[in-house]
Amino acid sequence: MARPIVAIVGRPNVGKSTIFNRIVGDRLAIVEDKPGITRDRIYGIGEWMGTSFSIIDTGGIEIDGEDEILKLVRTQAELAVEEADVIIFMVDAKAGVTAADSEVAQMLYRANKPVVLAVNKVDNLKRQDDIYEFYTLGFGDPIGISGSHGTGIGDLLENVSSKLPEKQEDEYGEDTIRVALIGRPNVGKSSLVNAILGEERVIVSDQAGTTRDAIDTPFERDGQKFVLIDTAGMRKRGKVYESTEKYSVMRAMQAIERADVVLVVINGEEGIIEQDKHIAGYAHEAGKASVFVVNKWDAVEKDDKTMQQFSNKIRDHFLFMTYAPITFVSAKTKQRLQKLLPLVVEVSEAHAMRVQTHLLNDVISDALAVNPPPTDKGRRMRLNYATQVSVKPPTIVFFVNDPELMHFTYERYLENRIRASFGFEGTPLRLFTRRKSDDE
Repeated sequence: MARPIVAIVGRPNVGKSTIFNRIVGDRLAIVEDKPGITRDRIYGIGEWMGTSFSIIDTGGIEIDGEDEILKLVRTQAELAVEEADVIIFMVDAKAGVTAADSEVAQMLYRANKPVVLAVNKVDNLKRQDDIYEFYTLGFGDPIGISGSHGTGIGDLLENVSSKLPEKQEDEYGEDTIRVALIGRPNVGKSSLVNAILGEERVIVSDQAGTTRDAIDTPFERDGQKFVLIDTAGMRKRGKVYESTEKYSVMRAMQAIERADVVLVVINGEEGIIEQDKHIAGYAHEAGKASVFVVNKWDAVEKDDKTMQQFSNKIRDHFLFMTYAPITFVSAKTKQRLQKLLPLVVEVSEAHAMRVQTHLLNDVISDALAVNPPPTDKGRRMRLNYATQVSVKPPTIVFFVNDPELMHFTYERYLENRIRASFGFEGTPLRLFTRRKSDDE
């Protein structure tokens, strides 16, 4: 089930990024800060009273071409609005209503989407009176907020969450593996979809409740049901989408939300670029099972070392996804394509695997015996026990005497020992450390 999407829209310099960081900040702290994850994101996950949503900050987007402010704002806003379920329209209390604000408002009327009007920089009571002129924009009660002080964010999120669409039931059963193909334009996603399906293409339809413009293709192979979630919208938008790489990432993120397994498609001819990291990083943070698929391998001049060298490059660039297997294919010649779906099944099973507590603790005990935790200022972490609390992705909690004593390097050591014992091929592991007394 995909999260609903909220977009923050407004002219430059109204503080969109500050508010974005306020909304996602607490959540980002949960994600392990592993080396190699890019941090210049414009998308994140927000939460209010148990409801989570994807949030997009249009402030982080630069569009090449003419730099007229109104044109820039309009293009950014139109792209975001098309994707969003709810829009936060941000304005600036100090500046009052500007021509650019009115321009954005006109575009939002046409979009016919729920809009929450947020007046930023209401930093004191005196400024509270400044919000009334924004009634003229025609979006009901403006909500006064302060990015610098963090006030009013709760009221804003309360309002946003009241306008989010009702959750729709997932249209596929638990026995179906949902597979998303992601990658920047021109890596060969569509030809890969067609090659995987071959002549067995059954239904291509816009299923009710699926992400806008993503085409779901259910099919069955060797008794296993699959659904390919193809981000068709990524291809249809033409030049504006292609030149706005961060929006391609946003497109991909919608497909990732609904997937169990993510195929990160890389163009074997062109190699790896920064945008590949953006896209793969979101799959990792969303906790999905992943496989690197190097496509167009038939077009690469190679010797007996080429594949290993390319694999090494992937490992160097994606330090945070060492768990994801790498496969080299050609959609054109069908080379090694028969290995892809069995690999998808394997990583999907690892993603849903649950390890019994006593087996997990046996492995942890051995790991502690071989390499005890280091001391910190004379104190040593005591790890009492570990337990797996959930799957998809597998999530393990370590109960210790003091969580502050769990260092990143030691946690990584424990993760490596767990992986060596149980596999977990292709899936991220979420590891949390809690004080023993937290256990109720």
